Amino acid sequence: MAALAPAVAAIRVAVRRALTGLAGDGPVLVACSGGADSLALAAATAFVAPRVGRPAGLVTVDHGLQDGSAERAAAVARWAEGAGFAPVEAVRVRVEGRPGGPEGAARDARYQALAAAAHRYAAAALLTAHTRDDQAETVLLALARGAGPRGLAGMPARRDLAGVPLLRPLLDVGRDQTRTACVVLGLAPWEDPHNVDPSYARARVRADVLPALVRALGPGVLDNLARTARLVAADTAVLDDLAAAALTDARMPDGGLAVPALAGLAPAVRTRVLHAWARELGASPAALSHRHVGALDALVTDWRGQGAVHLPGGFRVTRRDGQLVPG
Repeated sequence: MAALAPAVAAIRVAVRRALTGLAGDGPVLVACSGGADSLALAAATAFVAPRVGRPAGLVTVDHGLQDGSAERAAAVARWAEGAGFAPVEAVRVRVEGRPGGPEGAARDARYQALAAAAHRYAAAALLTAHTRDDQAETVLLALARGAGPRGLAGMPARRDLAGVPLLRPLLDVGRDQTRTACVVLGLAPWEDPHNVDPSYARARVRADVLPALVRALGPGVLDNLARTARLVAADTAVLDDLAAAALTDARMPDGGLAVPALAGLAPAVRTRVLHAWARELGASPAALSHRHVGALDALVTDWRGQGAVHLPGGFRVTRRDGQLVPG
C-alpha cells in the first residue's frame, strides 16, 4: 500500500483534532469556496468525519460578485454530493448595500449565510479553511493598521458564531500543503481572482509583503507570525477575564460605572472594561475605535470637567458625581 502523502496526512490529523470532543450529534458543515484551502479541508473532512462517527455537510456561498459565480457554486455542490457530503447547499448572498468595504461586506454576508445554514441543519460546528499563511497575513495587516493585542491575536482556532462553534482546523497548516494535497488527491481548485487583485490590501500582502519577508528572514517567518498570534491570544484571554470581573465590580445600581473603581485598574484592564461597557450601551463594535475608548479613559484619568464623550450610534457618556453615566 502506497504511503499517505505528508500534506494529506497533516490536514487529516488537523481535522481529526478539531472534531474531537464536539458536543451533540449534528453534522459538521464545511464552508467551501472551491479554492485549494477549502477543497483540501473538505476532502479531509469527508474522510475523517465518518471515522469519528460524525456526519459531514458542506455549504458553498455565492457572493454574486463575478461572472460565472453561480455555476462555480453549483460545481462545488455537485462535487460535494459525489464526495458523500450531506447536507449540501449552495447559498446566494447579496453583498451590495452592506456597510464597510467590499472585503468586509462580503465577509459579513458569508458568515451570516453560514450561521443560518448551521442553524437549519442543527450543525455541531462550522469548519473554515483559514491556514497558517492566512494567519500570518492577518497579523501583518493588524500591525500595519496599528491594532492592539486583540488584532495581533489573529484568528482564533475556535470561536462562537451565532451560537455555533466556528472551527479553523488548518491554522497550523501551510497554504503550500493544501495545494499539494489537492494535487495528490486529483482535485482541481478554483483560483479566486480577488486573491491577486492589488486593490485589496490582503492580496498585496500575499503577493508582495510575505514573499519579501520570507526572502529576507527565511520560511520560518510564517510559523513565527502564527506563533505570535497564539501567544498574544493567550495573554489577551487572561486580560479579558480580568476586565470582565473588573466591569462587574465597577457597576453601580443605576447603570453607571464607579470612577474610583476604574481609576485603580491597570490601563490594559481599564480600557478593556470601557470598551466592553461601550458595546453594552449599544456602540457598534465595528465603529468603536481606540479614540472613543481613549476619550472615555480620559473621563477617568484626566478629568478636567470636559463634556460628554460621543460614541458610535448616537450614545453619550458623561462623568457625574464620581460615576461614568450614559446619556
